[in-house]
Amino acid sequence: MKNVPPARAKWIKIRMALLCGFMGVGLGFVVSGADRIQNRDGAQWLDMAERQRQRRLHIEPKRGTIYDRNGIPLAESVEVPSISLDAVEMLRGIQEAYVPMVIDQNAERIAAALHLDVAEVREKITRRRRFAWLKRRVSEEEARAVQDLSDKTQRHPIRGLALEGEGRRFYPNKELAGSLIGFVAPDGNGKEGLELSLNEELKGKPAEVHGLRDRSGRLIFSEGLDTEQALAGHNVYLTIDRAIQFTAERELAAAVRTYEAQGGSIVVMDPMTGEILAMASGPGFDPNDYGSAEPDARRNRALVDRYEPGSTMKMFTLATAFSHRTISPTEPIYCEDGNMPIDNIVIHDTHVHKWLTPTQILQFSSNIGSAKIGLGLGQQRLYEGFRRFGFGESPGLPVPGQSLGVLRPRQQPWVQVETASASFGQGISVTTIQLAAAVSSIANRGRLLEPIVIKRVSDSTGVILDEPKARVRRAAVSPAIAKLVGEMLVSVTEGEGTGVEASVPGFKVAGKTATAQKIDPETGKYNETHYVASFIGFVPADKPRLAIAVAIDEPMAGTYAGGSVAAPVFRRVAEMALGYLGVTPDAKQDKGKTAANAQVAQAAAAARGADPADETYKIVAGGRESDTVLASEPVKKQRAPKQGELEVPDLSGYPARAAILKATSVGLFPQVEGSGRVLRQEPAPGSVVTKGTALKIVLEPPT
Repeated sequence: MKNVPPARAKWIKIRMALLCGFMGVGLGFVVSGADRIQNRDGAQWLDMAERQRQRRLHIEPKRGTIYDRNGIPLAESVEVPSISLDAVEMLRGIQEAYVPMVIDQNAERIAAALHLDVAEVREKITRRRRFAWLKRRVSEEEARAVQDLSDKTQRHPIRGLALEGEGRRFYPNKELAGSLIGFVAPDGNGKEGLELSLNEELKGKPAEVHGLRDRSGRLIFSEGLDTEQALAGHNVYLTIDRAIQFTAERELAAAVRTYEAQGGSIVVMDPMTGEILAMASGPGFDPNDYGSAEPDARRNRALVDRYEPGSTMKMFTLATAFSHRTISPTEPIYCEDGNMPIDNIVIHDTHVHKWLTPTQILQFSSNIGSAKIGLGLGQQRLYEGFRRFGFGESPGLPVPGQSLGVLRPRQQPWVQVETASASFGQGISVTTIQLAAAVSSIANRGRLLEPIVIKRVSDSTGVILDEPKARVRRAAVSPAIAKLVGEMLVSVTEGEGTGVEASVPGFKVAGKTATAQKIDPETGKYNETHYVASFIGFVPADKPRLAIAVAIDEPMAGTYAGGSVAAPVFRRVAEMALGYLGVTPDAKQDKGKTAANAQVAQAAAAARGADPADETYKIVAGGRESDTVLASEPVKKQRAPKQGELEVPDLSGYPARAAILKATSVGLFPQVEGSGRVLRQEPAPGSVVTKGTALKIVLEPPT
C-alpha cells in the first residue's frame, strides 16, 4: 500500500471495509438461520430427515403349522425366494439421454430370466419406485438367473434387483384332507377350510420395522423388532389321524371310481369323545395346486352336501318311539305285504313281509314298518326326536360352509304322508357329519356330543393356548334305549340283514344301510336312476371305538344299493382303523364263528358223501379270507358253492364297464386297476367265495 497513491489507498480501504461488512451481515444471516433450523425449528427438520433416511419394512410372521393328532405336519410354511425391484437404484448415475435405452435393455434381460412379459417389466422400471415386486415365489432356476444378472463381476450387471424370502404354504401330503384344511392365497390369507376359519390364529401378528438406509436404499440398521416367536402364528393340532384319513380317502376314491359315482364322503369319529379321526371328501384336490382344481372338487362334501338320508333314519325313528313308549321292542307290526296306500301315494317295501318286529324292521329295512311307527308317534314327537339327534342344526365345527340340512319347523305341520316319509328318511335332508354324530349318540349310550376337529392350539414356543374337551349337547335318548337300539342294529349286519357286507371279522357291527332316491330338480319328483347309497354304524357294537358314516353320491355301475356300495367301504375302513388302534377281535366271537363254520362245512361234506377230514375249507367273511383251517389236510378238489357263496366268473378280455357290471351282478365288489380290457383277476375264475368279496380286476390297454 506504500507505493499506492494516497487517494487510491483510501478507496481500497473503503472497499475492504464494505466487503467485511457485507460478509459480517451474511455470516449473521447464516448463524441466525442455523440457530432457527437447529433450535427453533429443529423438531420439524429432524422429522423430515428421519423420514428421508428411514425405511419402513412390513414384516409378515411365519404362519403356524397344522398337524394331525400325532404331530405329523399337514400344512406348513416354507421360505421361498421372491424378486423385488428398486428402480431408483437401477437408474442411478445414468445420463437422462441414455435412460430409455437402459430401461429397454434391462427389461428384456429381466423378462427372459423370470419368464415375464417385457412390457410389464418395462412399465415397473419406468415408474422409478423404490420398491416393486417383479415376481413372487420364483423357482430355484429363476433365482439363480437373477443372481447372475446382478453379479458385479459381469460386464453389465443390473443394479436394484433383490432376492427376498417369502413364506409359502406347503402341504406335504398333497390331497390328504385337502377339502378340510383348505388353502392359502398368495396374499398370505386362508381362503377355504380351516385355513380360512383359523386365519387369525395361524397368521400371527404382522409388524413394522423402522430401519436406516444408505443412499442406495439398503437397510443398514433396524430396531424395535420383536422376537420371531412373538410374531409367529399359532400351531394347530387336529383330531384327524393321518393314517385313518389316508385309508378313508383311498377307499372312498376306489368306490367312486368303481361305481362311476359323482362323489362321496366319509366321516370317522370316536363316539366316546366326539373327536373326528377322518373326514374324507371325493373327488378331492391338491391344495398345493388349488388353481387347477374345479370349485366342485374343493368343497367339503361331508359338511356341505345335504341329501335325503333314506333308511338310516329308521334307527332314530325307532329310538324316539321307544322313548315315548308308543311301541315295545317285541311288538309285531303288520307290513301290508309290501304295499301300503297312504293319502295319494303307495309306500313300497323291497322285501315283502306280513308281520315284523322292530328288530326285523331294521334288519330288512321295511319302509312300511317304519312309517307305521312314525305315524304312531305323530309329527310333533317325531320332529322333536330328530332334533334331539342333531338334525336341522349346525354341527358346530370351526369350518366354513356347514349345512344345517332341512328339517321343516314344527310350526309348519306335516301332513300324514310327510310324517310317514320322514320316518324312513324322505322329505328331509342331512349331511354326513350329522349322521356320524347322530349314530355316535346311539353308540355312547344316548349322549349327543359336539364334534371336535381341533385337539389343541399352541403358540410357537409350545405353550398350549386352547384344548377343547368333549361337550355333551344333550341326551338324545336314555342309555337303556340307546343300548337296545344298538343291539337291534347288529341284526342288520348279520344273517339276512341288508348290511352283511359291512360285517368285520372278529367284531360285532351295529349299523344301517340306506338307498335314497334323489329329487330331479327339473320335475320335482324322485329320479328313478339317481340314488345316494349310504351306511352308518359303529364297531365294536358292545364297546364302540369307531363310528363311521359313508355316503356315495349317484353310483351308476350296475348297482346303487347302500348294502352293496357303501357297506363294503365301511368294512374296509373299520378293519384298518381297528387294527391301527390296536383293538383286538373278540376271542369268544371268533371261537363261536369258527365252530359254526366248522359245523356247516362238515354238514355240507356229509351231504355230498365226502369225508370232512379230507378237505380244507377257507371261511370267507366280509370279503376277506380268515386264517381258520377246518382240517389238517390240504385241499384236494374244488367244492361246490354253498348258500351265500358264489363262483367267480371268468372276465378275461372283458371291457372295463362290462367287467364291472358282470362282477356286481353276481354279488362281487370290483376293484379296478388300469384301463382297457381285463388282463387278469384275483380271485381266479372258478374260485368259490362269499357274496361281497373284493374282486381285483387288472386292465390292459389295447395295443
